[in-house]
Amino acid sequence: MFKTFLRHYLELPQKDARIACLGGGVGTAQILKGLRDYPFDLTAVVSMADDGGSAGRLRRAFAILPPGDLVNCLAALSDEESILKQLLLYRFSGKRYGKDTDLSGQKLGNLIFVALTDIYKGDTNKSLEEFSRIISSKGRVLPATLGDVNIWATTKNGKKVYGETNIDLGRYNNGKILEKLYLNPPKIKAYKPTIEIINQSQIIVVGPGDLFSTVLPVLIVPQIKRLLKKSKAQKIFVINIANKPFETAGYKASDYLKKLKEHLEGDLFDTILVNTNQNPKIPTKLNYKYVSLDENNLAKYQNKIIRGDFIDTHFPIYHDSKKVAKAIYNLVS
Repeated sequence: MFKTFLRHYLELPQKDARIACLGGGVGTAQILKGLRDYPFDLTAVVSMADDGGSAGRLRRAFAILPPGDLVNCLAALSDEESILKQLLLYRFSGKRYGKDTDLSGQKLGNLIFVALTDIYKGDTNKSLEEFSRIISSKGRVLPATLGDVNIWATTKNGKKVYGETNIDLGRYNNGKILEKLYLNPPKIKAYKPTIEIINQSQIIVVGPGDLFSTVLPVLIVPQIKRLLKKSKAQKIFVINIANKPFETAGYKASDYLKKLKEHLEGDLFDTILVNTNQNPKIPTKLNYKYVSLDENNLAKYQNKIIRGDFIDTHFPIYHDSKKVAKAIYNLVS
């Protein structure tokens, strides 16, 4: 109380809260877009198990980390409002699943990351720092792991599914319900700066995003999992707005929490954000369905759940970055 009074009286600057956002993909990028407008020290930690699309092609062709989520999250954190930001996200025409060395379907920002990695002789940290400087990033983006890592999963009937792309696109038959996710190698080491950031963070935000192909691949990295268990940071989980046709088809809100508990061996989250606005119509062609709120199964989480309108009404399978950021700010301010 006295410290707060003294700081206000002397008009001392308040130290920015350090937030680590774990996941990747569109979900984490959406969260970052909103949080960058608040006085936070932001770092995104993203999965390096991506083996599909244009980023997977670059990973194979140049033996580098898949740059897709790194670049998307850096762009989301960028203060740059010039044509540069559009250039980073510009994608050349053609198939994203073409030949590994083809330019077609590639994103320019990903190619810049390849070039920086080569210029700095494989030094990931320097490459990311320079990328951040070029685009005036209001935060950092770090890989969860540094070595070559892949994921595989088992279905409820015991079938094994190998690779992020196969899991993401539902390329498996018999038993489309995924049961558990694994890393290969199972004891892959976390990136050292990532460990330091998670250790130093006062707030950890997980999700939204594809549960099995984006979120869990970060959380089950052994060192990260151990850190989450012992961390005193406020841990926030953002449940998806809608379920995609694969991975979590038919999932209710409680199913997300159940899978997190199984993979992390405990209920680690202090706060759970749940969207309650399901009025906007999801385009039929997307084949997405809203995550239903099964209140009966959420009873033991009632004191942790923050309900609200978090939906992007213009594209209702995504969260509205400003709405979620405001909710997080209100929680921690």
